[in-house]
Amino acid sequence: MCGINGIIAKTNRKKDDITSILNSMNDLIIHRGPDEDGVFSEENDQFTVGMAMRRLSIIDLSSGQQPIFSDDQQIVIVFNGEIYNYKVLKSKLESEGVTFETSSDTEVILKAYEKYGVESFQWLDGMYGFSIYDKNLNKLFIARDFFGEKPLYYTHTDKEFIWASELKSIINTLDFRPNISKKGLNLYFRLTYIPAPHTIYENIFKLEANHYIAYDLTSHDTTIHKINAEPKPKASNISFEDAKAKTKDLVYKSVDSRSIADVGLGTFLSGGVDSSIISLCLAQTTDKKIDTFSIGFKKASYDETDKSRIVAKQLKSNHHEFIIDENDLKNNIHEILINFDEPFSDTAALPTHLLSEKTREHVTVALTGDGGDEVFGGYNKYYIGKMNKKYTSVIPKGLHKSIAGLSNKYLINKDDTRGRKFQINKLLNSIDYDGEFYWNIVSLANTSKQLEEIMSPDYFESNIFKEYKAVLGKQKIETLTDFRLVDKILSLEGGMLAKVDRTSMLTSLECRAPFLNKKLWEFTNTLPEHYLMKGWNKKHILKEAFRDQFPKDFLEKGKSGFGSPTGDWLRQSLRKELESYIEPQLLKSQGIFNADVITKLVTDHLESKKDSTFRVWSYYCFQKWYKFNFLKQA
Repeated sequence: MCGINGIIAKTNRKKDDITSILNSMNDLIIHRGPDEDGVFSEENDQFTVGMAMRRLSIIDLSSGQQPIFSDDQQIVIVFNGEIYNYKVLKSKLESEGVTFETSSDTEVILKAYEKYGVESFQWLDGMYGFSIYDKNLNKLFIARDFFGEKPLYYTHTDKEFIWASELKSIINTLDFRPNISKKGLNLYFRLTYIPAPHTIYENIFKLEANHYIAYDLTSHDTTIHKINAEPKPKASNISFEDAKAKTKDLVYKSVDSRSIADVGLGTFLSGGVDSSIISLCLAQTTDKKIDTFSIGFKKASYDETDKSRIVAKQLKSNHHEFIIDENDLKNNIHEILINFDEPFSDTAALPTHLLSEKTREHVTVALTGDGGDEVFGGYNKYYIGKMNKKYTSVIPKGLHKSIAGLSNKYLINKDDTRGRKFQINKLLNSIDYDGEFYWNIVSLANTSKQLEEIMSPDYFESNIFKEYKAVLGKQKIETLTDFRLVDKILSLEGGMLAKVDRTSMLTSLECRAPFLNKKLWEFTNTLPEHYLMKGWNKKHILKEAFRDQFPKDFLEKGKSGFGSPTGDWLRQSLRKELESYIEPQLLKSQGIFNADVITKLVTDHLESKKDSTFRVWSYYCFQKWYKFNFLKQA
């Protein structure tokens, strides 16, 4: 596990200059790889190229240093991540006469590329971002994993092409501050995060998951290609019993493959279905006691450690339970939010960072249950999505407007409880008769109508999901399969995985998600939808596959989200800072918001006239980012 950086100067530039830049880029991401670093740079008459990395040693501690070169020194690689099937690929290559100098997965990628070219990228099972400089072809290739677990940013200027694992390495290399991207801004204020290929900055992009860039060093042209074909999901005729058996087998195999490490490894154990199954599989594939980690809250309404204790007791794990209060979460708000390098307002980032920090005191790698909901159909929003189709077929559009109006008038939350009133109001305000329902559901901060109200006309953009609809190949999103595909390209890549990567790597902890396995994803895409969601029972086949491994009814126990009481903080300890973000002079100088509307939204929340936690928290996180990056103040 590491972080990578790279730069191509399009004209001759001193090698030492490029090396100095790369060292500076590396210094900004030392948290991603505190164990060692590596730099390569080379100049010629036409261009100068350099690549660098920071390393967190997980596999092959003694000889896995990077960059790694081919035997003839003509190909060089820097790599961030883990390749879980590298031993299988290595054996295949050795049988074909390929020799190796190290035991690292990085060298396997290099040797596979050397023999088979970019075709070899599709054989990689893992999470990764890497760059390969091939002097024979005068080309450079930059690749990102299937789900987008590892980040990769890039920008193309008149003088340079720059790429990096974190946005800060690029921003601090440029000799100018890029403008705010309208597309990125609107995506953020809808979703609470910015999915690939966009960022908050103009002309700086995220490489999309399952893609690679080919950079021609002669012409300085770039082309972007998909690594693995992703056929449209099509249900097979497999029986439920056979599907259940295969589900169990694939999950066990995935956990086993993601447990390879030469350092301490444990699991995050929340007590929910996903983390409990991952912990169970790990415990059953090793002859040692496993380490499990959970976080609990002194505030009873947020605490669910009783569930994790049940599983830990059953597995006889070395269980580590960290009980915290709100002040523990608030202490690092600034550091955590600023480390994302662009606005990000998932409230679960705060406890995820704290859990990572505590876990890192004991192990270097943690398996998580992330991805279980997307792969197996586990979110409440999935069956709520089905309700829209039924609702709009029964309730006329005109009548719905009246119902929604009454909801907004009478179902008003005045505190951050997110109970039944909140859920009904969210549902009714998301109902859409033109195919936009699920896009409204995933818009955790603002609907399009709400965003148009708070945003200046110069910055507001409508129809911001157009390109993602094009990727899906359909305008109406109305089936469980549709919902899961949207989440794969939006919520997973831009939200969940970004949250876990930035918060865990800030503490130098590597997190691995066994449910995010290409084979597992492709398999569940062939299952009839009722295997995944049977009536109101979510993740049906996953639960049935492991039901006999847990106490009766344990897998049916509800579990709350992993959030923080940010709505209360905004009214209390963060109030003064939030109020500074609605000062008329600031709003006027920005020109981004409709000052009257955003001021009322914030003030109503502060005075408990109407709880708007998600909307106001997203505004707070944006302004904190803006202040740090544009007003030169921490």
